Amino acid sequence: GEQWQQSLSLLEVMRYEHVLPDAISYNAAISACEKGKEWQQALSLLNAMRTHELLATAISYNAAISACEKAEHWQQALSLLEAMRGDDLALEVISCNAAIS
Repeated sequence: GEQWQQSLSLLEVMRYEHVLPDAISYNAAISACEKGKEWQQALSLLNAMRTHELLATAISYNAAISACEKAEHWQQALSLLEAMRGDDLALEVISCNAAIS
């Protein structure tokens, strides 16, 4: 259950060491938050990607959508589907299934 905390710490260490986290780093952290049922932290990381001028991928969104779904925040999951469309990402079966499950 603490994996999400470790992933956040690792992102901080990377920045401290002047190693810029990339989309893969953020995706891994968002996925860890999803597994830890930390949906708000997953959304925060998704927003941080924009702040750091990284493009969120379908993987980023899918993990955040799953985090919202596991926490029963389906309205937030549906708004992430809309955000995917706004970012010109094709909706995938995985994304839709995660949002409606």
